[in-house]
Amino acid sequence: MESKKRLYLGLLLLSLVLVIALIPIIGILFKQDTLFSKVILTGIVSVLGLLFILLGLGILAIVIMIIRSKTIPSLENITKLVNEMLFPLTLIIGKLLGIKTEKIRSSYIAVNNNLVKSKKLFLNGNRVMILLPHCLQDADCPHKITMDINNCQHCGKCCINDLIEIGKKYSAIIKVATGGTLARKLIEDIRPAGVIAVACERDLSMGIQECGALPVYGVLNCRPNGPCYNTSVDIDKVEQALVMICKGG
Repeated sequence: MESKKRLYLGLLLLSLVLVIALIPIIGILFKQDTLFSKVILTGIVSVLGLLFILLGLGILAIVIMIIRSKTIPSLENITKLVNEMLFPLTLIIGKLLGIKTEKIRSSYIAVNNNLVKSKKLFLNGNRVMILLPHCLQDADCPHKITMDINNCQHCGKCCINDLIEIGKKYSAIIKVATGGTLARKLIEDIRPAGVIAVACERDLSMGIQECGALPVYGVLNCRPNGPCYNTSVDIDKVEQALVMICKGG
């Protein structure tokens, strides 16, 4: 596996160790020799023990899916639970270890993309949404495309025209969002079977988390002028993601 994915997987394992380390700490807190404290301690230890087993199984399933490039349908819910519960903890642990948050988020996106790829999806293009940030459009362009991407005049000053052509080629739905709220609304209204999202590490990782079971493949944007201003994206990577999600990985 690439080192990029190993970072997030390693932090997941550290998070799991932290969960099991809570057991002796709680034992110290409830060391009073009373029946009530013993019952409480037994209950907490049992819950943490079960959680440790579930999360451990989920992490193992993630690793196996990535290595085999094949999903395990019966364990997909557990892998989802692992990411939902431990991803915030990996950010905290990474910060304590001096690892940049963007680097952890990027690793998480790489792991997520591999899990989406392992599903071997065969979706019709018209059931796939390509979700774009508005900052891909040239900042000086008067023809705003947030409400309707067809307002694009195809001048070639930004990458929007190329993305429109890819959308037409595969009959995919293309939408532009100004932020997370509009992105969520677009997904709720259109209900695609799969999403290819272009954004920065922060927005992508948050969006993937919020979409739950919906397959979301993340493509990081390029930011030569800094965040949220005249950004770009590797068109080939978007098309590769579209081919992957439409033609079985």
